[in-house]
Amino acid sequence: MKAWDIYSFTPPGFLEPHPAVIVSHPDRVARKPMVSILACSSHRAGREAGPTEVILDKADGLDWATLRFCDLFYAVPKADLKQHRGHVSHERRMEIIRTINRANGWI
Repeated sequence: MKAWDIYSFTPPGFLEPHPAVIVSHPDRVARKPMVSILACSSHRAGREAGPTEVILDKADGLDWATLRFCDLFYAVPKADLKQHRGHVSHERRMEIIRTINRANGWI
């Protein structure tokens, strides 16, 4: 398990798993039981990404284009992350970081 890996995660109150990207620092992922994730839609993206979203797709290991929400973080036990699904490409990492900063008013 590494930073920028994509796993399946079932958010509280949801019935089915959603792809989730680990965004914690690599040291936390290696040593701590809890990590920070960004969830995304489990459905095929049917529109362009909004100002707080990034689209991930087959290049990142997903089955289809999926909206990633960059304005909502979850802190979850690593044990709740199931089925490794992929790894975010370097280009998309930079896009996600820029979108997180913008979506949360950090820049």
